[in-house]
Amino acid sequence: MAPASMYNKEEKVLCFHHDILYDAKILDLRHKDSSDRKSPFEYLVHYKGWKNTWDDWVLEDRLRKATEDNRELATSLRREAESALRAKSSKPLAKKRGTSDRSSARDSEDRGSVPGRGTKRARDHDIEKEDTFQTRPSIRIIMPDNLKSLLVDDWEQVTKNQCVVALPSKYPVRTILQDWYDEEQPKRSASAADEDVLDEVVAGMQEYFDKCLDKILLYRYERPQYRNLRKKCEAATGELANKGPIDVYGAEHLIRLFSTMPELMAQTNMDLQSTNRLREEISKLAMWLSRHSEKYFSTNYVPAESTHK
Repeated sequence: MAPASMYNKEEKVLCFHHDILYDAKILDLRHKDSSDRKSPFEYLVHYKGWKNTWDDWVLEDRLRKATEDNRELATSLRREAESALRAKSSKPLAKKRGTSDRSSARDSEDRGSVPGRGTKRARDHDIEKEDTFQTRPSIRIIMPDNLKSLLVDDWEQVTKNQCVVALPSKYPVRTILQDWYDEEQPKRSASAADEDVLDEVVAGMQEYFDKCLDKILLYRYERPQYRNLRKKCEAATGELANKGPIDVYGAEHLIRLFSTMPELMAQTNMDLQSTNRLREEISKLAMWLSRHSEKYFSTNYVPAESTHK
């Protein structure tokens, strides 16, 4: 049985062109291989406000339904792109091999050792790897302004006030991701592929969080609390027995993961299409969390030393 088309002729949609989602209209559709009725569809789209010379045949993965959520994503992507362009045009010429621009106080807190002088071969290898990394395209996750403010407030509470979030969280990461999944899944029921992407993103974010928490997401003052919580999770009995980080930590630490994802994604071997789709999904998750921030973010910080026992 030939697969059904997810989009129809004359339907108004959103279409990716590079990193931006544009309003578009489907003028025509056809199978990519005219001799194979099971081959994927491709669509002739006209971009609203652009000349017909820009009309283009695109595959389904470039298209998005013209929903309110996707329009919000389109607006945010455009704003981020314009901001990046302004920053690039006003920034002085950067050094060829500067340090990472990731704003991570965790690195500056724990960094203190000076790397030893290696062999020329090792140094050349490091330079080659860094040059390769620098040539990769930049990856931008949309971080709404209120989440950026919460990140700064959280940093001040921990590093300046030496306080930590009271844990376990009322809404741990597992619950947050499940709530987003439950709200998002019905919107994707028309496409098995979109549902599969959602499943993979939720599973992937859970795994990323579990793997990254101890290594890169915690500040120095939070580590004694983490060690005590880990003991309770590894215990045979108790409230946290057999649970993991995603069952204990909440939104404050999840948005720290959002801020590190561009660097983590840049170090993977994902192709450009997969990278862009993951970036899109995490941006959607961040915007959803932004809208529900009053529910999921705790204002309950306690002195770090009180968690050492």
